[in-house]
Order: sequence, then C-alpha cells, then structure tokens
Amino acid sequence: METLKRQVASAVEQGAKVEYLAEVPEQGAFFPPTIVTDITEDNDAFHTEFFGPVAQVYRAKDEDDAVRIANDSPFGLGGSVFSSDIHRAQQVARRLDTGMVAINHPTVVAADIPFGGVKNSGYGHELLDLGLKEFVNQKVVAVADINGPF
Repeated sequence: METLKRQVASAVEQGAKVEYLAEVPEQGAFFPPTIVTDITEDNDAFHTEFFGPVAQVYRAKDEDDAVRIANDSPFGLGGSVFSSDIHRAQQVARRLDTGMVAINHPTVVAADIPFGGVKNSGYGHELLDLGLKEFVNQKVVAVADINGPF
C-alpha cells in the first residue's frame, strides 16, 4: 500500500491526473481502486508497473500508436484487445510484445492455458506442454566409443 501511495503521488507530481474510486482509509492496508490518466512518456509512471488496483489509461491516435504505447514497456506479461472484428483483433494481438493476449476479455488465466510473460515479466511459460520443461531437470548422458576420441 505504501509503495502504491508513493507511485501514484510521483505520477501526479510529474503531471498525471488521478481519480480515486473510493475513499482512502486512514488506517489499514487498503488501497482504493484508482485510475491514472494523462501520463506522458517522460513520467516515471509510463514505465512503471503498479501492483495493486491502479489502472493506467492512455490515449492513442490510432491502432499503430496504441501498439507502440503498449510495447513501450519493460514488462510483457499480458495484454488485451477489444474489437467486434476478431480477425483484426488477432492481427493486433500478434503485434503485442507480451507472453499472453486476451481478446475481448481483460485477462486469460486457466489451468489449460499456458501462463507466462516476456521482458521483465518472466521467461518461458508454465502449464501444459509449453510449460512442462520449466519444472523438469533434464540430464544429458553422452556415450562415446571407449577406444575413440570423445
């Protein structure tokens, strides 16, 4: 909670606007749902991941700008694309530099779907066959002719 308070305060100091969707309590470890807007590329919040109920909202000029904004991040766990045109949404999803993309849903997490990210959000996937080797130590055994070079 204290980290979120500092991150949001820093974003505001650098020009972002904040709307709290509930009152901030005087005590306890509750952080209210929050929306942060008007985050410029020189604001530290632009490249910061908020671990809590803080949504960062960006305005894009067009689809290419939206993809540029989404990919201009050191993180890449997941993303979402919303569209009534599923084919176009799939094309946009392929352009996102993330480990997972949900179409017409905020997230896609289930036991039968591989989970994982890219960049500073992880390496590799877990679950199903894509993630099976993440949890396996493999042993290499090499055999050579006892009388020959190795």
